[in-house]
Amino acid sequence: MTQATRMLIGGELVESESGEWIEAINPATEEAIGKFPAGNERDVAKAVAAAEQAWPEWNGIGVAARANALRDFGKAILARADELLEVEVRDTGNTIVPMRGDVKHGVDSINYYAGLAYELKGESIPATPNNLHFTVREPYGVVARIVPFNHPVMFATARTAGALMAGNAVIVKPPETASLSALILSEIAREALPPGVFNIVTGTGAGVGAPLVKHPQVKRIAFIGSVGTGMAIQRMAAETGVKNVTLELGGKNPMIVFPDVDPQAIIASAVAGMNFSWQGQSCGSTSRLLLHESLYDEVVAGLVDRIEAIRVGDPMDEASQMGAINSKGQYDKVLNYIEVAKAQGAKLLAGGHRPVGAGFEKGFWVRPTLFGDVTQDMRIANEEVFGPILSVMKWSTFEQALDIANAVDLGLTASIWTNDIDNALGAARRVQAGYVWINSVGPHYPAMNYGGFKNSGTGREEGLEEMLSYTEQKVLNIALRK
Repeated sequence: MTQATRMLIGGELVESESGEWIEAINPATEEAIGKFPAGNERDVAKAVAAAEQAWPEWNGIGVAARANALRDFGKAILARADELLEVEVRDTGNTIVPMRGDVKHGVDSINYYAGLAYELKGESIPATPNNLHFTVREPYGVVARIVPFNHPVMFATARTAGALMAGNAVIVKPPETASLSALILSEIAREALPPGVFNIVTGTGAGVGAPLVKHPQVKRIAFIGSVGTGMAIQRMAAETGVKNVTLELGGKNPMIVFPDVDPQAIIASAVAGMNFSWQGQSCGSTSRLLLHESLYDEVVAGLVDRIEAIRVGDPMDEASQMGAINSKGQYDKVLNYIEVAKAQGAKLLAGGHRPVGAGFEKGFWVRPTLFGDVTQDMRIANEEVFGPILSVMKWSTFEQALDIANAVDLGLTASIWTNDIDNALGAARRVQAGYVWINSVGPHYPAMNYGGFKNSGTGREEGLEEMLSYTEQKVLNIALRK
């Protein structure tokens, strides 16, 4: 076991008030690799009190000083990047090669928001000739960020930078199945930022998440995760006050392929868009491949070969292309969806089982899985699995393709492939999704707001709008005497 880690509250590394711990499990081996505090309502109250005390001074130092402090925070994170990477890989089950980008992306986002410091501005309005009318932006004060298990350290940094730059103090609740890297972040933040500005409280959703959401002094909450949990957060938040809650939730995202596209490009992009590198555990994954009937047979045959060739193995091995499912609960969920899909008539074309051989005796392993002949009445056509399952559907007309794409109650991302500009823009305008790629799939771009339609969430992240969402607008009207 690694050394037990502690939470960061008010600039101090502490155990939980209860003295209880949660064991961290390596999903590739099922071995204990550490433990972290099982926080509770009392720990949350301490963190809120520390943040409430810290934010006025943090806001008062001004945007330039906050920007410099954030840049120093980013440098300190990079100095321990290798340590963070190793812990993150062992704790999440994600493979090491793509995970190298997570720490860098987190620091890039910190620097991005530091660079936006002077955009925290209001506006003047010529409402009347005898008054001066203008607006200013003020931070909420204490804000909460609840982090998912697929990219813990990246979301704990990239998705808190805007809030910090806006002058708030932040309380981060890491995922209970992957908290170790965030606790290394505690040590870094303790040295790099003023006490109470950045706090981390670990524990379960019931023990920490719910008290944090319900706390009356936490007026701004951001969450990335499942639709069900997002809805529960909205309900709980409303119990104690009127709060600003933004949610980046699930996706059952379509990749719509027209008949004029190179099938080989589609094969490669469909695999990339499914994010098998982290076991399909990504809300943006294009898990529904909508193929025109003229391409179906060729693309499906190529996908079978490509997916069967994916090397599943030790996440720390540079050669591994897919690791282990994050937790026993998520593993069981994925296996259940596979069995349901087969029972409902989907054709299993690749994977769908545990890998065999040395190294797979323990751990939460599932081969990357491909289903064909998927129809809209099947659960895998409608529900987010958050696992390595790609479903292929067939269409014949433009209207049919759009009907299939929009048939679910989620609308996070979509990918459209065609060489016809009318089809590209027509589909992009009509697809019900918040983030759309045309002739590409997967990447997030700097300053491009990310978020979903329908039950995929509310609010936008990754751009200027995210930082501004951590402020409240105050209107000032000054009567002129002359």
